[in-house]
Amino acid sequence: MVNSTYSDGTTDTHYDDTILGRVDSYKLSHFEQYPPGTEYASSYIESRGGEFDNAVFFGLQDFTKNVLTKPITKEMVEEAAADALIHGEPFNKAGWMHIVEAHGGKLPVEVRAVAEGEVVPVKNALVEVVNTDPECAWLTSWVETALLRAVWYPTTVATNSWECKGIIKEALDHTSENPDAAILFKLHDFGARGVNTHEGAAIGGAAHLVNFRGSDTMEGIKELQRSYHERMAAFSIPAAGTFDHHLVGPRKRSQGV
Repeated sequence: MVNSTYSDGTTDTHYDDTILGRVDSYKLSHFEQYPPGTEYASSYIESRGGEFDNAVFFGLQDFTKNVLTKPITKEMVEEAAADALIHGEPFNKAGWMHIVEAHGGKLPVEVRAVAEGEVVPVKNALVEVVNTDPECAWLTSWVETALLRAVWYPTTVATNSWECKGIIKEALDHTSENPDAAILFKLHDFGARGVNTHEGAAIGGAAHLVNFRGSDTMEGIKELQRSYHERMAAFSIPAAGTFDHHLVGPRKRSQGV
């Protein structure tokens, strides 16, 4: 990764690849708003309800491995402080420097959650964050933005997939000799072409595989290998596909079909 320098001399440290930069601007001022003497703060995420009565929780491990564990450096704090000043927000430079110096840049927070893949009735806590250093009560809320983004989409995909599985299972119970085995390949994932990022295909594809074993989304397979240690979570078959009609057309003409 190449670090560039801005016109004011500030170095781009890519701190936005860490939790330091994955935050809503208004949260930069929260450290000034806590009552004096606040030592610990706890925040939680729940599904407030909607179309379904349950939520299938997923996506936390990817977030903790790839975001929460990235250490913060002094240089990152310096750049973030400079950005906040220009942006018009206060910045808890002393607090972040405390994390760098006292914790080696690692975040003093504890994350508690239900097991990923668990089916949980809505309006129940799915994940909780609490600071472990009494000097860092402000850090709990800082994590919210990135954590919500990390678990909302894959939990939504996993929940929709699970609901579909229930509908399919009901039909298979009446039509299949072995519905439990048959259902694993009854909803195949081609979702990679319908999302706007590689990362979305990865975590969304992985979330679908909580419920099924059929997928053509290679990003989801690799996500489960890297973040969840699942060597091969999905299977597919050779096929021509829709865009690849050029494979079938010439064959038909050459065979006189």
